[in-house]
Amino acid sequence: MSDLAVSASGLVKRFGDRVAVGGVDIAVPRGLIYGVLGPNGAGKTTSLRMLLGIIEPDDGERTLLGNPRPREMSDRVGYLPEERGLYPNMKCREAIAFMGALRGLPWSTGRKRARELLESAGLGHAADDKIRKLSKGMAQLVQLLGSVVHEPDLLVLDEPFSGLDPVNQERLEQLIRAQRDRGATILFSTHVMAHAERLCERISIIAGGKVRFEGTVDTARALLPARARYAPREDGPGIAAMLPPDAVHEEGSWRFTVPESGIESLLVRLIEAGHGISGLSIERPGLHDAFVRIVGADALAGTQMEAEA
Repeated sequence: MSDLAVSASGLVKRFGDRVAVGGVDIAVPRGLIYGVLGPNGAGKTTSLRMLLGIIEPDDGERTLLGNPRPREMSDRVGYLPEERGLYPNMKCREAIAFMGALRGLPWSTGRKRARELLESAGLGHAADDKIRKLSKGMAQLVQLLGSVVHEPDLLVLDEPFSGLDPVNQERLEQLIRAQRDRGATILFSTHVMAHAERLCERISIIAGGKVRFEGTVDTARALLPARARYAPREDGPGIAAMLPPDAVHEEGSWRFTVPESGIESLLVRLIEAGHGISGLSIERPGLHDAFVRIVGADALAGTQMEAEA
């Protein structure tokens, strides 16, 4: 059995004259939470749909759970599409069981698991409520529970945090981690950096229909130097000449890029010059900063990237 839950090489998709995906390579190890990041219109949704076999690529190859015909593996996959949709007159428990039945799960088993899943998600009180009575966030969580009720080996979520309030975002993060702990592989797309930074063990960054980066979050962040905030005991005009050229004075402290050689020798010189240290912190760059560095500010013009949530 392959160590990869999902793999693709050179995936291409055109819609008329427009190239939506221009040669995507991806390799998702089993048992990880893997994020596909990119601005709106980057090609994330199209890539996921090709991986699942919902649409066929114009070029390239892919495997899903080791099978080059991904639709044959649908019973082992849970999928939350970007376009949400539940029958509004179904009760929550029945809706979840119904989604499981579509994947071959016996109805009685689905209803039992639905009750358990709703309880674990803090929605047990709504088990017999109709979907139309739920808030948007609650309905979205119910649909997610329906995508995992058959205990899939692979869970694919397209922009799962879109439109959720902070409470339901936290519930969704807990559900994703629980599925990973169960042994499932989770592949999700997002344009919100904070969720990827908290959840993902590996990421791909897509922009303009191409993969611009693949690796861990820490590797992406390490592409940018750390920043230091230094507060002297004795401030004075001589400090600026000792600090890196990009140093900026802010309310009694200085912010600057940590030199490649490290900060230790700089601190020694500052202490020997009589400035001392009142405070010092090292600030690592965030994933959003790394994303901008990888993709380029021009590529983000007019898009809706979010750094925090």
